[in-house]
Amino acid sequence: MSLASHQERLYTVIKGPHLSEKAHAASEDNQVVLKVRTDATKKEVAQAVELLFEVKVESVQVVNVKGKTKRFQQTQGRRSNWKKAYVKLADGTAIEELFGSE
Repeated sequence: MSLASHQERLYTVIKGPHLSEKAHAASEDNQVVLKVRTDATKKEVAQAVELLFEVKVESVQVVNVKGKTKRFQQTQGRRSNWKKAYVKLADGTAIEELFGSE
C-alpha cells in the first residue's frame, strides 16, 4: 500500500466520538472514546488519532459492539455491529475538538 493511499485510509478510520457516561468518566483519565471502522486495527486507530488531532497516543483498546435486535410492530430488525476504541493520550495532551475544554 502506498503512503498516499495509507494516509487516505487513516482519514476514514475514525467515524466520530462516542458520547456516554462511561466515555465522560474515561475522559477524566485522559482517555477518548471513538467510533471507528469495523475493520480498523489498534495501530491504525493510533496513527489516525495522531494524524488528525496532532497528539501523542499511549495505548488503544478496541471493543466490538454487537448490534441489538429490535422489533418494529410485527417486523423484527437488527442494528448494525460497530467498533469503538478507547484511546489513552499521553500526559499533558487533550483533544478539545471532541469534548470541549473540560
